Amino acid sequence: MLRTSPSRSPFGLCENRICAVAACGTAEEMKRQIRQGLQETSTIELRLDWLENDAERRELLGWLGKQSFEEATFIATCRRRVAGGEFKGDIQAELFWLMEARRAGCSWCDVEIETERELPDQSIREYAVPQHVLLSMHDFERTPELPPSVSCPQCGEADAVKIAANAKTISDSVRLLELARRSRGFVSVPMGEVGLPGRILALREGSALAYAPVGDSTAPGQVGLRELKHLYRGHLLTQKSEVYGVIGDPIRHSLSPLMHNTGFVARNRDAVYLPFLVKELKDFVDAIPEFGIRGFSVTIPHKQKILKYLTDCEPLAAKIGAVNTVVVRKTGSLYGCNTDYVGALRALERKMKLRGSRVLVFGAGGSARAAAFALARAGAQVFVSARRDSAAKELARAADGEAIPRRALRSERFDAVLNATPVGMHPHESVSPLTAQELRCNLVMDLIYSPLETRLLKLAKKRGIAAVSGLEMFLAQGFAQWEIWTNTRPPETAMRKAVLAKLKSR
Repeated sequence: MLRTSPSRSPFGLCENRICAVAACGTAEEMKRQIRQGLQETSTIELRLDWLENDAERRELLGWLGKQSFEEATFIATCRRRVAGGEFKGDIQAELFWLMEARRAGCSWCDVEIETERELPDQSIREYAVPQHVLLSMHDFERTPELPPSVSCPQCGEADAVKIAANAKTISDSVRLLELARRSRGFVSVPMGEVGLPGRILALREGSALAYAPVGDSTAPGQVGLRELKHLYRGHLLTQKSEVYGVIGDPIRHSLSPLMHNTGFVARNRDAVYLPFLVKELKDFVDAIPEFGIRGFSVTIPHKQKILKYLTDCEPLAAKIGAVNTVVVRKTGSLYGCNTDYVGALRALERKMKLRGSRVLVFGAGGSARAAAFALARAGAQVFVSARRDSAAKELARAADGEAIPRRALRSERFDAVLNATPVGMHPHESVSPLTAQELRCNLVMDLIYSPLETRLLKLAKKRGIAAVSGLEMFLAQGFAQWEIWTNTRPPETAMRKAVLAKLKSR
């Protein structure tokens, strides 16, 4: 398991190790970002290469030189395109702006290995750049072979070293974080969406800095400044912090991190909940002990596949054949549960009498299975339709229901229709899994909660049919997960408020 290193950051302690990235096209906007960033941290990276032209760079640095940000640490970066940046100039122009940055008060500069190699005698110290040098290497394609540890060049050409690499697998992130733990003055940056959890845990594992943009993202998988500090609380995490997460593909749309982390903040619980983009389950399962994960949610497409990795499973989840909640026991074994069915029942029971009703479940995946079994247990007549007739028949058989071919939906009538497919999920809001003519019912429920009102629900309302968002199911299953993992009651009001506000803002 990864172990926390004592803080060895040359940049400062605690929240100073969160580096706010100011990157935009104009000096005025960057000034605004600097002020905004300084409200959260005293370490600011100035992406001079993002500014549109030399006039904007001159304006920004002229302004900065007149300010008195006494407690702030500024890192100047003017990364050329050859090194993955936005600066169109040559190496001499890059050095010029770094020297200007020193005159404006920047005490640090980020110099790419490509620049260092082009210099005479490879000596950045020959130039009047900022006093402290962060020597960085970016690999946007993969995570390269890594040394056992990293130390600053003995010749003193750098005060700290950074490796930012595209994490194609979760194990890539683990390797980068292990390197941070074993090194001094080292900045570890797992890039890409797969590397996002590693970015959040970087400080915990000994990285000298963790980057977070004030405005738009400047690199794949970045987490915004306020999000990193106030939702994930990355600067406060230690090996004593409980780690939970959600696995799926895709995963960036998930509001589970917002819901659970809001709960942890409200309860002042030393815990964090991370989004893991998982393409291969074994890649994630192997990393569970490395990250110290205590429990995780499971979403599309892993709710059924995860069963083969479980040591034990609650009887109902085993009968359903799908798991959305996993507990990691102290022995490291995995125990599976299903809280989706709880959410489906609670959402529908508020709107209709289930016993004796005719309910169509559209879909045959993990969520559909949970809904079908829940409805059957509540006494409803369950009908199943899916893109593949064979999958619909298998689920109908397992839930003591009846399979209905898609072509029959224009003639059959139901009390309720429940969409359990991901069709219509953000960012594909314009699509509906069913046509208006196939909605022959009194109520339509969409298990999708993002967007709050899907295309399917809009079609239902136009036909005068009651529409139920998947938000209630999502919240109910999440509250149940919280109780399973923590053995405490969740702060439901705070969690609901946060999720609802996010959905309304989209």
